[in-house]
Amino acid sequence: MKFSLCMIVKNEASILRDCLESLKDIMDEIIIVDTGSIDGTKKLAESYTPYVYDYEWHDDFAAARNFAFSKATGDYIYSADADEILDKENRTKLKALKRVLLPEVEIVQMIYVTEQINHPTENFARDMRPKLFKRLREFTWIEPIHETINTSPVVYDSDIEIIHRPQGSHSSRDFSVFEKVIKEKSFLSDRLLGMYLRELYKAGTEKDLENAKQFLEKSLTEKRQKHNELLSRQIIAVLMKIYRQMDEPVGMLKVSLSSEATVPSAEMCMELGYFFMKKEDYEEAAQWFDRAAFHCESEIDIASSGTSALMALALCYRKLAKSPKLKALPKKEYELEHARLTEKATEYESMARNWKPAELPLNID
Repeated sequence: MKFSLCMIVKNEASILRDCLESLKDIMDEIIIVDTGSIDGTKKLAESYTPYVYDYEWHDDFAAARNFAFSKATGDYIYSADADEILDKENRTKLKALKRVLLPEVEIVQMIYVTEQINHPTENFARDMRPKLFKRLREFTWIEPIHETINTSPVVYDSDIEIIHRPQGSHSSRDFSVFEKVIKEKSFLSDRLLGMYLRELYKAGTEKDLENAKQFLEKSLTEKRQKHNELLSRQIIAVLMKIYRQMDEPVGMLKVSLSSEATVPSAEMCMELGYFFMKKEDYEEAAQWFDRAAFHCESEIDIASSGTSALMALALCYRKLAKSPKLKALPKKEYELEHARLTEKATEYESMARNWKPAELPLNID
């Protein structure tokens, strides 16, 4: 089998070489599509392949990848980003796969290993992703009567691990694409909406959140009508964050008391905790952060039931240890309570530093 590497890049000169060095002796063809680099990306790419193409960026990653794929001539296309590398062990595995790959296989999935568990938009350290695609797909008829075309691809889940080394957050770029799609189509698919909510909650600026407010209010009504409870709950969590940051407590109260929030997610608890923290009611805030850390499950940001909640708890206890109310106590009573609160804060800080998701789950969604 012949493999074509297809990439879309922009200003990746600092990391592109490592990616290409890890793949060049496995790929029969390297195709790089540049979407407007102003550094040395194109020059570097041209030192590895003659197939470097300029592509005018239109806020559409799918269109750019389709253009790159259209230039491929191999049996299979390997899709990579510049911040990925294969180490020696996994290069050996990919070479072995190339030798024995059956033509019936149409998609090969690989394990994507993100080095930063608290990456701005990723929840999982390890997740299975489609990376190798048969360029030309053959369709066959199935069923002895009322025959139809078999449209289900043959997928092989390999044990090849791709090391992902993210270079900061690309959220500002992503939000411009999300907002363009919303403006043009007035909706997002459930898949894209889930990703939009995750990026908003984990990496959205106040402006990004404010821009999303009207669309999310409309989307919540639509998802309720379709009885999509999970997306409704996720929208509520992000709306709670928006209302909190925009100082709209009525809006926050309204969605937090909705039927979907009867059993709150960790994100909902976090937003209530932040609300009371802003009001300097640290005792109430600590109760909500405690629920997020120990009694609720995350639905958008896995750190909301881990590092984020624990650090917020520690901060509350630090604030309580310095409160005027505490200082007004008799000296001995003050010293005992101050020591207890400080010890709790230190304990939660230690838990936050050492926290990690149980067994770093392999996401196969």
